[in-house]
Amino acid sequence: MRRSTRAASGAASSKSYAGAERADRPDPRRELLLALLRTGLNRVEGRRCVRAALEGRERGREPVWLAAVGKAAESMALGAHDALGGAIERALLITRDPPTSPELAALPGLEVLLGAHPLPDERSLAAGERLLAWVDALPGAVQPLFLISGGASSLVEVPVAGVTLHDLEELTHRSFAEGMAIGELNRQRAALSRIKGGRLAERLGDRPARALFISDVPEDDPRIIGSGLMGPAAGGDRVERQVVASVDQAVAAVAEAGAERGLLVQASSRRFAGDAMRLAVRFAHELFLSPAQLCVWGGESTVALPPHPGRGGRNQHLALAAARLIAGHAELLLLAAGTDGIDGVTEDAGALVDAESCARLALAELDVEQSLRQADSARALEASGDLVHTGPTGTNVGDLVIGLKLASDAVHKLGALHGSSRSRVL
Repeated sequence: MRRSTRAASGAASSKSYAGAERADRPDPRRELLLALLRTGLNRVEGRRCVRAALEGRERGREPVWLAAVGKAAESMALGAHDALGGAIERALLITRDPPTSPELAALPGLEVLLGAHPLPDERSLAAGERLLAWVDALPGAVQPLFLISGGASSLVEVPVAGVTLHDLEELTHRSFAEGMAIGELNRQRAALSRIKGGRLAERLGDRPARALFISDVPEDDPRIIGSGLMGPAAGGDRVERQVVASVDQAVAAVAEAGAERGLLVQASSRRFAGDAMRLAVRFAHELFLSPAQLCVWGGESTVALPPHPGRGGRNQHLALAAARLIAGHAELLLLAAGTDGIDGVTEDAGALVDAESCARLALAELDVEQSLRQADSARALEASGDLVHTGPTGTNVGDLVIGLKLASDAVHKLGALHGSSRSRVL
């Protein structure tokens, strides 16, 4: 059974397995990186961000009908309930996993539907039809509130005439094989949909509504988030849109926490994108050459899959590729994780590699290069004990990569530098 969103997001851990040869004493640097990851996730957690966006805001007396769609639907809905309480008259949740919070029972008229991710299935089509009917049935005297997060593209769909579920599946498979960027994939998805690309907003006509977004796409564009589910209608609309969380906020939180611990920090102001193998080279190079002790990047990589891929995800692939490059550099560690707690087809968020990761793989009789060619990073990182597990996080803003350059015996010295965070950010 899955842990609750809030408990899981506060308990990121690095897995250790029988095949991994690891010293008996835990490396405090690994614990430091996991703590920094938790800080980044907490900053962009859906409940916190939606509550902050809605609290203290003047609103009319009309009841609220709430629709939350995406992998962060549960946490976003809880944030809305925290802020609006009894003003919510009805709530529709469309998400990937069965909700776990008992607090959801307090939402009046709650209806929960599960869709599929990353490949849409019949449940996604049923959820799409229900969302369409829900919007069409909105009473005139209610305020519609839409909460949209990553994953919505697959979780809910109503295809245009002539497009089948098989066509949608084939598009997703092709995007995996080609390593297609999320923006391009979502534009193609929107073209096949009756509810994406601003078409759902069109059905609202001229009635006012509000939409809050957790962004996992470049430039935080509502036309791309969820393939434009609640993006602007072609002819204009009266929907007020606000992005309440993005990867930039997570990067900033990690950087601030690192500086508060006395680390010299470099946080990239540009989001990364592109091939995971190339990015691994870039990140390892920057970490090695930078005067900073902590480097933080946010964005989303891609992996072009072979015809018969193994098990893994883009963050595990990136981390495994980086492990080759930092091998033998005892002061270097690198963590790559998906902020939704799910990397590819696995239930792990990503991986945390160090200078000895490749050595542990060799002891497990696994070859790094072969694992990368076969896109089988999860099996390799499981053997080296480097997988990172968070459980559900209540958010989805893309990926975080955190690099640390610090001797293993230097962590305990950081406390003496607390309080000088401003001067320690490059």
